[in-house]
Parts: sequence; structure tokens; C-alpha cells
Amino acid sequence: MTVTTTKKTFDPYMIIRARDLIKLLSRSVPFEQAVRILQDETACDIIKIGSLVRNRERFIKRRQRLIGPKGSTLKALELLTNCYIMVQGNTVSALGPFNGLKEVRKVVLDTMKNIHPIYNIKTLMIKRELSKDPELRTQSWERFLPQFKRKNLNKRKEPKKKNVKKEYTPFPPPQPESQVDKELASGEYFLKESQKKRKRVEEIKAKQAAAISRRQEERKKAFIPPKEKPAIKPKKASTETKIDIEAIKEKVKKAKKKKLGALPVEEVKLKIAADEKKKKKKK
Repeated sequence: MTVTTTKKTFDPYMIIRARDLIKLLSRSVPFEQAVRILQDETACDIIKIGSLVRNRERFIKRRQRLIGPKGSTLKALELLTNCYIMVQGNTVSALGPFNGLKEVRKVVLDTMKNIHPIYNIKTLMIKRELSKDPELRTQSWERFLPQFKRKNLNKRKEPKKKNVKKEYTPFPPPQPESQVDKELASGEYFLKESQKKRKRVEEIKAKQAAAISRRQEERKKAFIPPKEKPAIKPKKASTETKIDIEAIKEKVKKAKKKKLGALPVEEVKLKIAADEKKKKKKK
């Protein structure tokens, strides 16, 4: 397929745009969308993603993650970047303004590097809202953008006991002392056999005596009385909190005289007076 200019062509760059149009059509982009490349402020970007992931199954999963359930992720990306995006085979074709294409390339490459596109979509949404504010246009937006920490879950488990390697020395380790060397150092070598025997017996007796004393101390522990808690003295009733017994007795007497549910004396008197007035009126 060839592209040539005619005598009517006034824009020399149109031949490059025609080449891009053929590229987009060859990557299954609809003709209605591909024709937009001929406009001045529209550009295209064909991102190759086939060689970014070696494992085929992993590549298919990440590509599907870019599209999203029923194409929802791709649609959100299109709305935020004002670009038309087409995922086909081992390439992603994008068509739109230059700033939008830059963002699309970043999101696509991050997705193939196992960074979920929802994080980038979130940052794009925040940037879109911040750009509306004229005061914040000249300021840095780092404090508003979310900082996502990367969690590496496939970390190798470290062993509990680590064998620390000693520093290399060309000299061999010192030779351990033999029994004869130890005896020479302590002076036992020059003792007679009977003296050596007596010394061994004394050491054994000393060990036995220490063990017996230890055992006796443990037995005595059972007979040691526990420490008693100090007896708490009852607090004297203060003069302020003394109860008036006489007043309580009077209250109890009054309550006994009253019947349950009976009206107080004043109300009874008022009721009798009202009844007498009614009788007088009837007469």
C-alpha cells in the first residue's frame, strides 16, 4: 500500500498523517475514528506491549486488567484523557491530543508492569479537579496526589537461625590443650598417685555436700509460713455521716399507720368538705 501527494496538496505533513491513518486501520481501528488523525491537533500512538511480559498467561491477565469488566476501565481512561483507545493483540492504539497520549502510554506501561490501572485513574481524576482551580495551577500538586506503597508479597522467608560466616584467616585455629598440658598448668602432674586420688575424693565430697545443702534448703521452703497481709482497721464513723435513728423510727411508725394506697390527710379533708357542699346544694 502506497501513499502519494497530488498537486492540490498544500500541507507537506499530510503524507505522514496518511501513513499513520494506514497504521491505525491495519490495527483494527474503526475508519470513523482513524480519520480524525488528519486533523491538526490530533496525534496517534501505537504502544507495543507484546514483549513486556514473557509469560503468555500473565500477559493475557494484565491486558484484560487494562480493558476491565465490560470495558469499564478503558472507558474511564478514554473520558479522562480525551483519547480513543483500542487494545488489539500485542498493541494498544491511542488517538487524541498530545497530553492525553502521554498519560495513556504511562498507564498502559504501568499496567504491564503489574501496577493496577485504578491507581493511575485515581491520580488523573484528582489532577482534573485541581486543573479547574486557577490558584493551584502554578503550585505543586504533590501534596494532593495519593502516594501508593508497593507491597512485595513474594518475599523469601528468612531462616530463624542464621549461620554467620566467620572472617577468613590464613592461620589455622589454636591447638586444644591435652590432659597432660592441663595437669602441668595446675601442678597435678607432679603429684603422687595417692595424692591425686585424695584430691579427687575431696572434690567429690565437696560436690556431694553442696548438693545436700541445696536439697535441704528446698525442703525447708515448704515449712516457711507465707507472709500475712496487714489487718485493715475498721474506720470510725465520722460525725457528718451519722444516721439519725430517731427520725427513721418516726417515719416507720407513720408508714405503718397509713394504709397502702390511702390518700394523705389533707386530701381526705378537702374531699369531705366538697361532699358536704354538694349535699347542701341538693337540699
